[in-house]
Amino acid sequence: MKRRVLLVEDERTLAMAVADRLESEGYAVSTASTGEAALETVTSETFDLVILDIMLPGQDGFEVCRQLRQLRFETPILMLTARTTLIDKVVGLKLGADDYVTKPFAFAELIARLEALLRRTRIAPLPPKGTFRFGAVQVNIRQAEVIRNGRLVVLSRREFKLLRHFIEHRGVILSREELLQQVWEYDSQSCTRTVDIHVAWLRQKLEDNPKHPQWIQTVRGLGYKFTA
Repeated sequence: MKRRVLLVEDERTLAMAVADRLESEGYAVSTASTGEAALETVTSETFDLVILDIMLPGQDGFEVCRQLRQLRFETPILMLTARTTLIDKVVGLKLGADDYVTKPFAFAELIARLEALLRRTRIAPLPPKGTFRFGAVQVNIRQAEVIRNGRLVVLSRREFKLLRHFIEHRGVILSREELLQQVWEYDSQSCTRTVDIHVAWLRQKLEDNPKHPQWIQTVRGLGYKFTA
């Protein structure tokens, strides 16, 4: 599956050139030309990395970065800046950016920085035996079996498929729409409320305090994140 990148850049020529280069490297690229459009896009889609220009019309890149991190958006952010002063770079990093590239830049440097960030945040695979443990819960992926505090937890097929998807994408914010696509495969009778109901059922069975979940957390305005 292609890694998804959101490119936020208002210079159309540069945006097209960067998008073309990234796509030639095998990435799936979406673009936004304003900070407002970027915020709207990341609340409805899932990305592996965001390339964010600082100088944007309306909300600048600093403000967009700040708002994303306030929303607990943990996807890596690589900032593009024409500002070369140290203070601007420090501000971006303090607001939650993971790295920055100064304009003008060589495409090779941009690709190298991007790949380094993706390697750093790549989700660790499941152990060889196909088991995963969080808190008092042990999940056997191959046998579709869940044990909590030494007792078997009975999950429906859909509940287990949802739990497995959370485990395989732990630490990543997953929108309801994405969960419908990946877990329900857009069942014609399904809606985002279906996702909420199944998440509630999982919390009842796996969380010590379902009203204040430790593992399956709600990220307001974005979706859910499995934090184990």
